[in-house]
Amino acid sequence: MAQVSCPALEFRLGGLSDGLDNRGFHARISLPLLLVLKKTGISYESVTLALMPKQAKRVMAVVNDLFFSVKLTEAAKRSGLALEFVKEGKLVLEKASEQPSLIIFDLNFEAVQPLELITSLKGAPETKGISLLGYLSHIQGELKQKAQEAGCDMVMARSALSQNLPQIFKRHSGIG
Repeated sequence: MAQVSCPALEFRLGGLSDGLDNRGFHARISLPLLLVLKKTGISYESVTLALMPKQAKRVMAVVNDLFFSVKLTEAAKRSGLALEFVKEGKLVLEKASEQPSLIIFDLNFEAVQPLELITSLKGAPETKGISLLGYLSHIQGELKQKAQEAGCDMVMARSALSQNLPQIFKRHSGIG
């Protein structure tokens, strides 16, 4: 079987205008294949196409709570996001250079010193554009203010984050 490398044409899949199905896959058909099908009179709709995963946007979570980690994982799957958990401050700074679309911080995860990490991320030219979201208990007003001063883009109560997680992930997935 000959293999031809060429740009591919995206087409509508299941009526979705962006070419994505509900699992975040792109359907593509190469130009030579389309021309061969046209010459032979075969309808391209009758051809079984391979679905290729679209490059998923990444979210990093600096979280130590197992139960909340499960909640984040489920929401990320539904949004088509790749989620990576990081539990060491040094590793957060290294992984941030890969430009995740969002970093979520448990502001009470003292072992990683989240306020210092936020300050470092917002102070570095290569990472200052990454969205940073911190969460805490609703009664920690002073910590909320410190996180905002450190450069955290959004600080919210854990309960509010849980409730709004699908919308937040959708916004950072680049879909919709």
